[in-house]
Amino acid sequence: TIEKTRYLLTDAIQRQLVSDVPLCFFLSGGLDSSIIVKTASMYNKEHKLGKINTYSVEYRDNEKYFQKSNFQPTPDYEFISMMSKNADTKHREIVLDNTLVCDALYESVQARDLPGYVDVDSSLLLFCKEIKQNYTVALSGECADELFGGYPWFYRKELLERYGFPWSSDVAPRLALLRDDVGLELDLSGYQAFQYEESRSKAPLLYGEAGEDESRRIIGYLNIKWFMQTLLDRMDRTSMYSELEARVPFADHRIIEYVFNVPWHMKYQNGVEKTLLRDAFSDVLPPELLHRKKSPYPKTYHPGYEALLIKGMEEILDSPNAPVRTLIDTDKTREFLKAPAEYGSPWFGQLMAGPQLIAYFIQINYWMEKYQLSA
Repeated sequence: TIEKTRYLLTDAIQRQLVSDVPLCFFLSGGLDSSIIVKTASMYNKEHKLGKINTYSVEYRDNEKYFQKSNFQPTPDYEFISMMSKNADTKHREIVLDNTLVCDALYESVQARDLPGYVDVDSSLLLFCKEIKQNYTVALSGECADELFGGYPWFYRKELLERYGFPWSSDVAPRLALLRDDVGLELDLSGYQAFQYEESRSKAPLLYGEAGEDESRRIIGYLNIKWFMQTLLDRMDRTSMYSELEARVPFADHRIIEYVFNVPWHMKYQNGVEKTLLRDAFSDVLPPELLHRKKSPYPKTYHPGYEALLIKGMEEILDSPNAPVRTLIDTDKTREFLKAPAEYGSPWFGQLMAGPQLIAYFIQINYWMEKYQLSA
């Protein structure tokens, strides 16, 4: 199984190296992008094609303001540097200014035609635009966690057994700033339950499968049909809006079809997630990186970013014609703006906390204005 996994992924990566235009690689310092970078580097070395070019994204002053969390216990830069040296790449770090990340919230709505993952989208858009100045194609490590069981809901019992989509079980935070009547009319709980039941009923279970095996297969199916689709859509729209073609080797259909049916005990061993993937490339990655805990897409920790968002939201609240005001409770929102940090991180991960909720409503307001929508 390890050998087959290694073959399929190596073959997918090498197939996607074919290009008539300049090609580069996203390098986050995580397991997934590092496997792609190392595999490509080895291929180029074998065929005497020269060094590969890698890019990483960072935010100005993040080293100063970085906050350790369960989701991101260590910053990325030391692992990025380690991997770049190991694979002998020509590496460039793109440092984003927080004001530009905030300003790009509006353009990222245009790129997706919808409000999205706020600063994840805007920073990815800026990242792709910068890369496009020199390259037309980039390879990314998206989708490995959905396939190889990298998220906690695959192996934490309380998440595995919880009813509903594991990444968004609680709708209360999504209603925090809405008017009460709007929340009642939306019926988010009912909508989510309907979508969940309909989706899980389509999961391709094996005959006789039950208990944790059944739950894990259902979650794996939901990840592919919902979570992974969202990530692929974000990457595709954001990159192509910037005229950059982003290729995703982990989403090769042969890998998805094969890994989906690999028994769970091969993917998770001794309390370590994605064991199968780590074992498949254990001989080519530095040990420190091979055993690194999963780290999410980086975000800015700069307090100035939050201040910019608060100012933007206050301007919306002061504008009687702002379309989003028909949806939100202005008193609750003003109170929220006094201490958004107390909101915590109600979504899975660390990307959708207080500042991101503010940014989301700023995007909704812009989206409604641009497309002349009304509630």
